[in-house]
Amino acid sequence: MIHHVKLLWPLLLLLLFARCSKPVPVSESQRQQEFHEMMSGVVLVGRSTMLNKEGLSGEEQYRIDKVSKLTGDTWLFQTRLKYHEREIPVPIPLTVLWAGDTPVITLTDLSIPGVGTYTARVILYKDQYAGTWSGKNTGGQLFGKIVRPAPK
Repeated sequence: MIHHVKLLWPLLLLLLFARCSKPVPVSESQRQQEFHEMMSGVVLVGRSTMLNKEGLSGEEQYRIDKVSKLTGDTWLFQTRLKYHEREIPVPIPLTVLWAGDTPVITLTDLSIPGVGTYTARVILYKDQYAGTWSGKNTGGQLFGKIVRPAPK
């Protein structure tokens, strides 16, 4: 029994020190600036799944030219969507909420003309994203990398 207690001390000390080293909170304006830099001039490159179907989609790309804060939790995403081999600029107002230091893009029954109506929750962290989505008759998960293309 004493041997087991001796083994627990290093674990308890590690947990104690881990709790003491919380990151310094950033200001709201700093958080907004970091989000603007993180999501401007990027491409979300990844895959998605569909509920009740096995396998992954082919590679998907979502191009975001720029994001800018509108009001409250609403941000304007300047995106380009592919439509019949052409890229069409589509500005989309989206709600961004925060889970601590992590932005979460939220949309509920958002109608995008010519595309459809969607609900999604997408978590962004460092250079990755993951989330859930649903449309009129289906839904699934999506995940991938946030890629900043090399300058031309």
